This record gives sequence, C-alpha cells and structure tokens, in this order.
Amino acid sequence: MPRFLLFAIVFIEGFCSLGAEVIALRQIVPHMGSSIVVTAPTIGFFLLALALGYHAGAKVDSGYLAVVARNFLIAAALTGVGLSGVAVDRIFALLNPSGLAYLFFVAGVVCPIAWLLGQTVPILTNLLHHERVGEASGQALYWSTLGSFLGSLALSLLVMQWLGVSAAVALCALLLVAGYVLLSPRRGWATATTGLAVGALTFVANAWLRPEIETAYASYLVAPVKYDGAINGRAFKNNSSVASLIDDAEPPHYARYIRHIRSLLLDDLAFRDRQILVLGAGGFTLSHREPSNHYTYVDIDPAVRGIAEKHFLREAARGDFIADDARRFVIRTEQRFAAAIVDVYGSHSSIPGHLVTREFWQATRRVLEPDGLLIANLILDSALATPYSRNLLATIESVYGRCAVEVLQKKQVLANAVVTCRNGPTPEPASLFVDERNSADFDLARSR
Repeated sequence: MPRFLLFAIVFIEGFCSLGAEVIALRQIVPHMGSSIVVTAPTIGFFLLALALGYHAGAKVDSGYLAVVARNFLIAAALTGVGLSGVAVDRIFALLNPSGLAYLFFVAGVVCPIAWLLGQTVPILTNLLHHERVGEASGQALYWSTLGSFLGSLALSLLVMQWLGVSAAVALCALLLVAGYVLLSPRRGWATATTGLAVGALTFVANAWLRPEIETAYASYLVAPVKYDGAINGRAFKNNSSVASLIDDAEPPHYARYIRHIRSLLLDDLAFRDRQILVLGAGGFTLSHREPSNHYTYVDIDPAVRGIAEKHFLREAARGDFIADDARRFVIRTEQRFAAAIVDVYGSHSSIPGHLVTREFWQATRRVLEPDGLLIANLILDSALATPYSRNLLATIESVYGRCAVEVLQKKQVLANAVVTCRNGPTPEPASLFVDERNSADFDLARSR
C-alpha cells in the first residue's frame, strides 16, 4: 500500500473518530442538556472504547487491509444512521427514563464507532516494514491526531455553523465510505454497491427523514398546534421542546409565561420607553407587536433570529439582536436596562450550568438600573420541593434578597415559575421570629 495512502486512511480515522464524538455530544443536548454530568461520562466512555480498540487492533496478525476496510464500513453505517438526528430522537422517544436511552445510545452507537476506528493505527503500522517501531507508530499517531484536530475544528466551527449537524454526520460517514473503498482489496461492483448503499442510508437518515432546521447549537422546528382561541396556531420548538407559541388571531395568543411577563412590564409596572434585556431569544414573542419599549435579545445561536422571522413570526422581529453567550454579555456590556429577562434553556428543563451559579446572578445585577428588575422564567417542579428547585431559588435570593415566585401551572409536575427580583442594596441576613426573642414589632417599625 502506498505510504501516502496509508497515512490518508489514518487521517480519515482521526478526523471521523473525534468527529463522531463531537456530533454525539451535540445530538445529546436536546434530550439531556449540556451539563458536565452528561459530557464528561460521554467523553470517558468514548476514550475507554478507543483504548479497547487499540488493544484489539494490536492482536490482529493478518488480513490488515480487509479488517480495517470492514471496520470503516461498519463505522460509516453507525455514523451515518446511528448519529443522525432521527435515530437519536427515536432512541430517546422509545426508551424511558432518559438515562436508559443515553446508555443505549452511548453503548450501542458511540462506543462501537470508537472501538472500530481505534483499531486502525495499531493494525496499519504493521504495513510500515522499513521503519523503526517508534518511528512508524509516531508518524501514524501524528496523522491520526492531526485528523482529530482538524475534524473537531472543521465540524464544529465550519460545517455545523454553515450547513448544520446533519451535514457533519454525512461528511464523516462518507469519508469512512471513501476509506472503505480505498482499503478494499478488490474494488469491484460489490465494493461500489456496498459503499453506495451506506451512502444512500446516510442521505435518507439525514436529509429526508428529519424536518428540523439544524444549527451548531440547536435543532428548530415550527409545528402546528391547537390551543384555546388559536387561529392557525404554531409552536416554535427548540431542541424538541416548545420555546414559543403564536397564532394569527388579533391580537395574537402567546405562551402563558410570555403573557404573564408582558402584563407585568406593561400593565403592572407601566413601562414605557424603557430598555429591556432578554437573555435567550426563543421565538422573539416578548416584543412582538409591542412598540412601547426597546428590547435587546441575546442568544448564543446567531441563526435563531432569521429562522424565527422566516418560519415562526413570518415578519421581522422587533428589537436588537446580539449573538453572544448570556454570561459573557452581562459581564462585558456597558449598557444598563430597566429589566433583564432570563429565559435560557438548552432543552426542555435544562439551563446551561454556568447560567445558574451565584456568579452569574451577580453579573446580571451590573446590567440593571439601580431599581431595575430581574425576571427569570424557570421550569421547575410545581411544588418547588426538589433539591434543584430549592437550591436554584436560594442561589438567586442570595444575590437579590427575597424575590417573588409565581408558579403558573400548579397542577403540572413541571411548570413555569416566574421569579421577579428587584435590584438594590445587598440585603442583610434574615433572622427568625421565635417566642424567646421576637423582634417582629421592631422589624416592622424600622421597615416603614
């Protein structure tokens, strides 16, 4: 086998193995979120499977090209079909709880890809007969790691950004098919037919079956929906969860939490000509046909505004839009706002971990006017009894003091909880009223 061709195969292995890991992490986000307790085990399982692949490849003592060709073909099918959005959605739809679906996806799709491709370097270094062992393995690992480096950058910063996740899946699968064809001892009709079959399956799974609009950050879908008073109601779905509602009624109907926040700003507080910050754009319905105030939306996905305007609002979104991470924006901006609405979700009930800490809530205070309001839309258990609910609310109140918390769907297990806090001096620690030392009257008097 020509030397340059061998290293090309190793490069493809590195590109596609790390590419599969990057794609898998992205495909999990709509169902499991992007927290460290999801990403770290995924990376760990992938590396374990890769190590087992190295060990298995070291034991192969004949038929080197045929073994690697077979591995590439199987890995291409697993990548093109198993990592497609429709396959991942189906796995998480059929298996409950989500933890079981996650384990099935990792063990049945991600780890086999890593195990198969991990065998490539130890097998193909057997073909470098005129090299020292260290030199042969070093050069092979160089091209494999270079492929991994370029794969991670190209897929995440170029392919996913401009063409979407499905294109990244298809690219990795087709590169593996190309490797299979190059490695096959007999490049006849059987090889070509098998490669075309895997390519066709990849196309069907990624370009035909799934209707979502995909970006590097999320999968969007506008779907018809029925609810009271709706005329041609439609839902804007972000990572398989409903982010916004709108219809063609006059005036339009919006999601309940949006109606609640709009009423709070426009009716209760009578905001007019005020600057309002919205962290997490959703479907841009908070400012829809609302000319009284000026809205600035911040969302990490630069494509979300165009998608919402074209497919959901069907008109231009009102307000400014800044593509940035919410935490980075509140730390760096010099603008000040009368209200900051926090509505940041990567999936149905998962807020990115760096947007729930005390440091983040402290940073939100610096973008508010001295008497400004923080309004957070949180999806919590309706009883506010779980550790996550209690700790998240306690974290916010450690920064802002006592906040108003209104649960909007009290009969549901998970509900929108709208938290409203007022900016101001740091509150003094609270103390309890007890029979032995009851300071209630004194505290009441000094509070007037």
